[in-house]
Amino acid sequence: MTTSTLPPDAAREASGRRSSRRVAALGPVPRWWRDATGAAGWAVVLGVVALWVAGGGVQELATWSGFFLSTGRLTGLVASALLLLQVILMARVPWVEQAWGQDELVRTHRLVGFTSFTLLVSHVVLITLGYAASTSLGIWGTTWDLVVGYPGMLLAWAGTLALVMVVVTSVRRARRRLRYESWHLVHLYGYLGAGLVLPHQLWTGAEFLDSAVATAFWWGLWAVTAAAVLVFRLGLPAWRSLRSPIRVLEVRTEGPGVTTVTVGGDGVRHLPARAGQFFQWRFLDGPGWSRANPYSVSAAPDGRTLRFTASHVGDGSARLATLRPGTRVLLEGPYGRLHGGIRTRRKVLLMGSGIGITPMRALLEELPQAPGDVTVVHRVRSAREAVLADELRVLATARGARYLQVEGRRIDGRESWLPRQAAHLTDTRALLEIVPDLAEHEVYVCGGDGWMTAVRTAALEAGVPSTAVHLERFAS
Repeated sequence: MTTSTLPPDAAREASGRRSSRRVAALGPVPRWWRDATGAAGWAVVLGVVALWVAGGGVQELATWSGFFLSTGRLTGLVASALLLLQVILMARVPWVEQAWGQDELVRTHRLVGFTSFTLLVSHVVLITLGYAASTSLGIWGTTWDLVVGYPGMLLAWAGTLALVMVVVTSVRRARRRLRYESWHLVHLYGYLGAGLVLPHQLWTGAEFLDSAVATAFWWGLWAVTAAAVLVFRLGLPAWRSLRSPIRVLEVRTEGPGVTTVTVGGDGVRHLPARAGQFFQWRFLDGPGWSRANPYSVSAAPDGRTLRFTASHVGDGSARLATLRPGTRVLLEGPYGRLHGGIRTRRKVLLMGSGIGITPMRALLEELPQAPGDVTVVHRVRSAREAVLADELRVLATARGARYLQVEGRRIDGRESWLPRQAAHLTDTRALLEIVPDLAEHEVYVCGGDGWMTAVRTAALEAGVPSTAVHLERFAS
């Protein structure tokens, strides 16, 4: 396995001082951001319900036809609001990203997405029943009349089909069967679905046409959503990447199926990146450049270069080994809340499994610490597969941290972070044997989904508050 040679002690100390100054300039993440953004989301939903009540929605419940039509409108309105909120969650708004972190965003995205889809289907069924109850066309005749006789309904049905495709591929079992590139492409249909489903309400919905307040509310929500996508999903990344070119400086093989890429350029110094965060990376090296892949930085950002280390798990990551120095790079980010800005405790436990050790390595390099403050647990199947192990040992020695490798294959039939040879221990007991005062630590975790869940559960059982356990999931 090829490993990198760290700079001499003096150079490393100078790099550490530059990193510390950058981190101090960035400052901690304000905790009220999460409360403010959560309250804003709930205010939108409550505002939708209030407008429905003000528009006579409750009074219309007196008859069967009115009941179906009124509840159908309510479910459609709430579904529309949630769909727009979901688009905002997908728009990579920095304050939302920093407030929630990737793990919470993924969970919220799933909850909001499935809720909005359920309400959307309910809206279709209830509205159809409501119109059918007041005509002699029957269910199918009414459905046909609604589709072909009302403005925007054909677009709405096409958008619904696009959203069905997104929801089906978001189910965990289906998600595991798809390559990342395929799943990512299908997931972008969420934008198309939202764009096709919602316009019919602007053309035919009474709630949009009969009240100036409602009209201003909905057009304002549409405008905010469109601005979030155009500015933060498209505009800001393009501006950052184009105003100061970033290019590949070095490509290095770390071991079988693992590649480290270092990039640099004037554009890097404009990026407010912290150790532990990730970027969406695009390399302009030929076919496939349009698909972004998320990789965490594996070295503390120094304002001059960025480095990540990735395993080859798909077409996008396998291409990394063929990159050439000088290749142009387009970046989106930095994203994620797995960084020192959320730290509230002096002692820290960094736990990484497999390639998930890479953000832990960057955190070990950047976190302010005294000897004994930081413990690094590196979970690997074998020592031969321990990515960046040599760097971690050197860094741990230089910074007075503890570095432990936990080797072995996973325990069969049990969701655990431990290897087979430790099957006699509970997950919590094993953690406490490594870190007896675990309850006093901040815990950062990165690895496979089930492994992270097992670590988090063990840490909570050992007395670590949920607010002090941090992990990131990249898939919805």
